[in-house]
Amino acid sequence: MTTSAGPSALDPRIPESVHRRRWVILGVLMLSLLIVVLDNSILNVAIKTISTPAPTGLGATQSELEWAINAYTLVFAGLLFSAGILGDRLGRKKVLLGGLTVFGLGSALAAFAGSPTELILFRAVMGLGAAFVMPATLAVLMNVFEREEQPKAIGIWAGGVGLAIAIGPITGGVLLDHFWWGSVFLINVPIVIIALVLMTVLVPDSRDPKPGRIDPVGVLLSVVGLVLLVYGIIKGGQLADFTDPQVLATMGAGLAVLVGFVLFEKRSDHPSIDVTYFRDKTFSAAMSVIALVFFALMGVTFFSVFYTQSVRGYSPLQTGLLMLPLAAAQLIFAPRARLAVDRFGNRVTTTVAMLLIAATLAAFATFEADTPIWILEVVFFLMGTGMAHIMTPTSVVIMQSLPREKAGSASALSNTFRQVGGALGIAVLGSVLSAAYRSGIEDKLGALPAGVRHTAGESIEATLGVAAKLGPKGDALVGPAHDAFLHAMHVTALCGAGVAVLGALVVALCLPGRPATPQGGEEKAQLVSTDH
Repeated sequence: MTTSAGPSALDPRIPESVHRRRWVILGVLMLSLLIVVLDNSILNVAIKTISTPAPTGLGATQSELEWAINAYTLVFAGLLFSAGILGDRLGRKKVLLGGLTVFGLGSALAAFAGSPTELILFRAVMGLGAAFVMPATLAVLMNVFEREEQPKAIGIWAGGVGLAIAIGPITGGVLLDHFWWGSVFLINVPIVIIALVLMTVLVPDSRDPKPGRIDPVGVLLSVVGLVLLVYGIIKGGQLADFTDPQVLATMGAGLAVLVGFVLFEKRSDHPSIDVTYFRDKTFSAAMSVIALVFFALMGVTFFSVFYTQSVRGYSPLQTGLLMLPLAAAQLIFAPRARLAVDRFGNRVTTTVAMLLIAATLAAFATFEADTPIWILEVVFFLMGTGMAHIMTPTSVVIMQSLPREKAGSASALSNTFRQVGGALGIAVLGSVLSAAYRSGIEDKLGALPAGVRHTAGESIEATLGVAAKLGPKGDALVGPAHDAFLHAMHVTALCGAGVAVLGALVVALCLPGRPATPQGGEEKAQLVSTDH
């Protein structure tokens, strides 16, 4: 038990006044986290509307939609570690306030973007702000809670993701039913203002007394490598040909730059990512499973919106409501996942959760245009349950693997792998979806002019858009478009399920079993235990 005097006795860096209001501080941190996650969950519902031709949307192609999501994600992931170090050096509160301000500005600009290119650019600005928000929230959390309470606090923090998943699609659906597509970004601005006021008043500042140095070369190499790799993957899906010389050259260049990044980091005396952390098998497995689960889930979220709206005919608001079971499961189980870990251990809990994720992804391969919608709801609930029992235990393992002073670095590493996994999931699975769809619809587009045929074959929304312009003559394209999309969704879902099975193997082999009760200050037991 932690007494009121405990924090001062155990760690004088936690003042008594801060300890007393630690749960209120957690609430403010969750509000900051909420807007970062809320943005992506709102966008998931809005992507169909944004792909609709003007004046309803921007007429964005599927590849442009992928870039609108990934511009945010790649900037976010590429700068996370440097943002964590800046927080360690300058103060986490200052970095949080600055990041929120940039995020709010980017949101306002994105709301009034006049083209897909502008939207992609302003989404990158939002990613810049978010990169400074996410690691600082966890770093502050680790500095206001004692070790015994950290697993519970992290579980509640992770539950905030579930809250954002719940609020985002519903909020996006309501906004799209009553306003223009840009409202899904403009909604971030008042939330940012509220968070800035509360944070200024309530959240204490903290920093690392011995912060690391910024690694501009490492940041540049990581961003360039990821952008080249993702560009090549998305281009391959757009062309439905991953053997195209341009595609192979771009992906190869991206991989080469990323290899150079790893080699540079190994030799640097102030690396962006300290690769020595990955010598710990448990730490490496936790990081890997975070990347793999987001790879699978972000890809599935991308295509499920088109399934519910384009094939099933649901509105954005109805689509948001359909995702409630996913969010509800996160809210219910994320704060309680530590109980399963206490009883069964990290290995069993996380392995079973990954297999559950794999099963739910595979279930999408059975969905047809007339599948009872309650089955989708059950699948979403089980998916949220699996995710909750993955994120909480792996986050605890990662955050407790580094000293308190390096909390920003640990948070940045965790979020970097999460964002990179999600970006690659959208790029790879989105490209698989695009390539499979084009191969399924191409022979039905033979009567169209060559230029229109290529555009119509890129996505179901593009095909339906061309069909709408053709009037009654285009009605014959609707059925084949639905059939081709369902086939592409089935292929993509099975790919995602395969990735989840790979994640299950990683954790089954590498994560520790049932946690031991720490005794006599044994550091190793404390690193892997989630008891408190």
